[in-house]
Amino acid sequence: MSALPYAARDSVTMFRRNMKRAVRYPSVAVVIVMMPVIFLLLFNYAFGGALGAGIQGPELKGDYIDYIAPGIILMTVATGSIGAALGICMDKTEGIVNRFRTMAISRASFLTGHVLSNLVLTAFGTAVVTAVALLIGFRPDATAPEWLAAAGLMAFLALALTWLSAGMGLVAKTVESASNMPMPITFLPFLGSAVVPTETMPSWMRWFADHQPFTPINETLRGLLMGTGIGNSAWIALAWCTGLALLGYMWAKAAFKRGVRN
Repeated sequence: MSALPYAARDSVTMFRRNMKRAVRYPSVAVVIVMMPVIFLLLFNYAFGGALGAGIQGPELKGDYIDYIAPGIILMTVATGSIGAALGICMDKTEGIVNRFRTMAISRASFLTGHVLSNLVLTAFGTAVVTAVALLIGFRPDATAPEWLAAAGLMAFLALALTWLSAGMGLVAKTVESASNMPMPITFLPFLGSAVVPTETMPSWMRWFADHQPFTPINETLRGLLMGTGIGNSAWIALAWCTGLALLGYMWAKAAFKRGVRN
């Protein structure tokens, strides 16, 4: 068997293993899904009246839920990346990684299996949050191609953040630290345009909000779903996703190649 089918077969095996573990121990998946849902309900019902009243201009089309929903969907993708760090660190600290190294399996399959399974779980969580948003009043006017483009953008971002999270899981010493390391990524969308336009922020915070990766990604997603202006945000968003994906992949590959010891 050539190298490529060999690696693909082992990656599918690792993917199935991780999905079975997610079904048997669903606590992590539940937390990853429930956190964005709670934020969605909190911002819409508790803060939506005050925050929505302060948004003027083309950024707000319809109710505040139409503004906040794309940001919460983005947060769901960011939250989903935590699962990769936790799963990989658990395997590392339990010694399973070192055992895999002694077996006749493709070295790439371990990371690939974790990344693929995490992408599936992230997609499931994103679908749940989107469904909840639609139930409570989110009314996007996107066409079918725009929905596909939005899904593709979120999938690309999920891939980038999952590889970045995989690197964190490999370098983390404990499962607790693995769960904490990706947390800034989870809340970074709130320091962008997810909750309010960056124009309403103080000048020093606005500079950071405008130049961090999640703001152009959020503006692109909102533009695709709600028809607001995108401008050059789409190209910046794709550039950020590409850079994060390459950084995460190279980091995870290098950390795994150096070897993992308890």
